[in-house]
Amino acid sequence: MVNRKLVKFLSLRYKILAFIFIVLAGGLVLLPKHEKQEGISPEKLLANTINPERYISTDALAEKMINQDPSLLLIDVRNESDYKKYTLTNAINIPLKNILDEESEPYLNQDAYDVILFSNDHFHADQAWILCTRLGYKNLHVLNGGINSWYNTIINPKMPTEDMAHTEFELYAFRKAASMYFGVAYPEKVKKATVIKPVTKPSITAAPKKVIVKKKKKKLPIEGGC
Repeated sequence: MVNRKLVKFLSLRYKILAFIFIVLAGGLVLLPKHEKQEGISPEKLLANTINPERYISTDALAEKMINQDPSLLLIDVRNESDYKKYTLTNAINIPLKNILDEESEPYLNQDAYDVILFSNDHFHADQAWILCTRLGYKNLHVLNGGINSWYNTIINPKMPTEDMAHTEFELYAFRKAASMYFGVAYPEKVKKATVIKPVTKPSITAAPKKVIVKKKKKKLPIEGGC
C-alpha cells in the first residue's frame, strides 16, 4: 500500500512539473519579438516541449552504451559535487548554471552526436533541454527519470513476480546482464546466454571523450556601395 501511494505521489509530481514546463514554454509565445532574435520561434519551442520523443529510456541508453554507440555524448547537468560522487561512463559535467556559457556550446550544439542530458531525476535536465532547444540546438535528448531511474532499473533491477508476463522476465534478464556490464557483482552464477561480457568498472571521473566542435559559419561581407 505504501509503495502504491509513493508511485501515485511521484506520478503526480512529474505531471505537475510537466505542466509547469508547458506553461513556461507557452509563455514564451507571448514575449515581444525582436528583430535580432536567435534560435527557434516560441511556437516551435512549445511544440517540441510537449513532444515526448525527446526522452530516452534507461533501457535504450544502456543498450546503446553496451554496444558502444559512437554517436552518444552524455552530459551530466548536476553540480560538480554530485558528478564526482557518481555519474554515467564517459559523461561530461556541464552544470545547469553553466549551460549557456560560451565554453559549453561546442558540446551542446552538435551535429555529430546525439546529446543525452541527465540529472538526478529529469527536472534539471528538462530545464537544460528547453534552454538549448530555444537556441536552436538539435539532437538533444533527456534521460527519462535520470540517475534515480538508472539505479532502480539498470544498476539494481527488481526481479519480476511469478504472475508477471514473460516479457518482464526477458527485460529483467537484460537489465541484470547490463548491471554486470556496468560493474555490479552477483554472488550466484548467471547463465552464459544472458551474460554480457563484464568489463572493469570505469572511473566516475574518467576523461571526457573528444568532441568534434561545430564550427560557426563566418559572416560574409556586405556587398554594395558606390
